[in-house]
Amino acid sequence: MSLLGVIATSFCSGLGEVTYLQYSSFYDKNVISTWSSGTGGAGVIGALSYSLLQQLGFKTTLLVMLLVPGMMAVAFFIILPKPQLVEDTLDVQKHVNAEEIKNPKKALKKKIKQVPSLFKYMIPIGLVYFLEYFINQGTFELINFSNTFLKPSDQYRWLQVIYQVGVFLSRSSVNFFHIKHIWLMSVFQAINVVIFTTEVIYYYMPSFWIMVAFTLWEGLLGGAAYVNTFYRISSEVREEKKQFSMAITSFADSIGITLAGIVAIYAHNGICSLPMPQR
Repeated sequence: MSLLGVIATSFCSGLGEVTYLQYSSFYDKNVISTWSSGTGGAGVIGALSYSLLQQLGFKTTLLVMLLVPGMMAVAFFIILPKPQLVEDTLDVQKHVNAEEIKNPKKALKKKIKQVPSLFKYMIPIGLVYFLEYFINQGTFELINFSNTFLKPSDQYRWLQVIYQVGVFLSRSSVNFFHIKHIWLMSVFQAINVVIFTTEVIYYYMPSFWIMVAFTLWEGLLGGAAYVNTFYRISSEVREEKKQFSMAITSFADSIGITLAGIVAIYAHNGICSLPMPQR
């Protein structure tokens, strides 16, 4: 039942992301920055509230979280204003949707041909998220410092909170500065993988707070890759291709996360089979 709940939640999350990113095409491009900031804030609130609500017990925490779907429905159907695009832009989006309904096979072939042109967005963000979630799922729970006031289980939860803070800050940054070369985040995230992996094998870091700093940096890289990728799409891709481009690029980070989860299982088991290092 627990696994089914995780699957259902992940399915809804993925479906919501791909739907909302496409729907953002009907709004001004600045909606990407507010969307990204909101998703970053949701990560912080989610991680922080979980850490705090744990005091109420697992079952009560889950029941309290049932308020979220209702709040989302109110936000979308009542609070969210209708698209207010320039008339020509709105006409293009409506025409694209009408053509897809009228001739779905032709529309599908056209979209498949468009995919290779989106690799410049998809590959860097997919790689960033693969590396990022390998760290989160394969190393976070193995980090264990005895010279701190936090218990190992608390260290894990607060690392998740710090990571989400980094994501929130960088996803809220695109209105202040843009990063065009997303591949740079892939390189920096790969360096993070080396640092976190060697730490959980050799335990050479002298302080838990150094890992907190690296975790914040990891979140900043992931959030920056996300918001700048979709902001570039909203600015660079032609209007009639924008909906599909937003949707298919969002699959790149999902694929990266999925592959990271699979690889992290084997990496985690391999690390756990090693002899315990001495600090």
